[in-house]
Amino acid sequence: MSAASPLARRCLAEALGSLALLAIVVGSGIMGERLAGGNDAIALLANSLATGAGLFVLISTLGPLSGGHFNPIVSLVARWRGELSSRDTGAYLTAQFAGAVAGVVLANLMFDLAPITFSSKARASTGLWLSEAVATAGLLLTILLGSRHRAAAVPVLVACYITAAYWFTASTSFANPSVTLARTLTATFAGIAPTDAGGFLLAQSLGAVVALLALRLLIGKAPRAPI
Repeated sequence: MSAASPLARRCLAEALGSLALLAIVVGSGIMGERLAGGNDAIALLANSLATGAGLFVLISTLGPLSGGHFNPIVSLVARWRGELSSRDTGAYLTAQFAGAVAGVVLANLMFDLAPITFSSKARASTGLWLSEAVATAGLLLTILLGSRHRAAAVPVLVACYITAAYWFTASTSFANPSVTLARTLTATFAGIAPTDAGGFLLAQSLGAVVALLALRLLIGKAPRAPI
């Protein structure tokens, strides 16, 4: 059996990272809600701390293999900046979405739930969409500026930012299209109704544009790959 190609290994890292991230987000949400006795603040605290800690571990361990994106927007921005080819970007996105869905299924099964149950949790309002734009812009700026000025600190910077953004955004900071779509598949604390996912995806896209514009103002024109 031949060894996996470098791209295959990177995609495996992205898939495993996305799987683990969604298992952490959904699983800790279920556990937090079950143990919180109806106190949503405690459930959210558990959810945010577990997610932040998990992100630090995942970016630290898998980041050296694939860049530790686990997020289609991060990969698309890397493509725009010339850091990924179009082929690699497509492969990354496929791995991220597949891994995210697998992570939700795994979390549901670990808590003796049906593998897939569509969420009915409504998440649609101007405030929530604005929150997703802010959360995504902040995440990208954390990654891009952190990589430029404190590359070694990116895992802890991202972990701290997401933990904080769970609390200062009304949407609890999805900030990730694969996370958003995968979370439609769980009728638990972390779920989002499928009909509301589109608004989050649009807001996340707008947040990415804002982040790139802000980056250009802060550090000048970023390099772009040839079309």
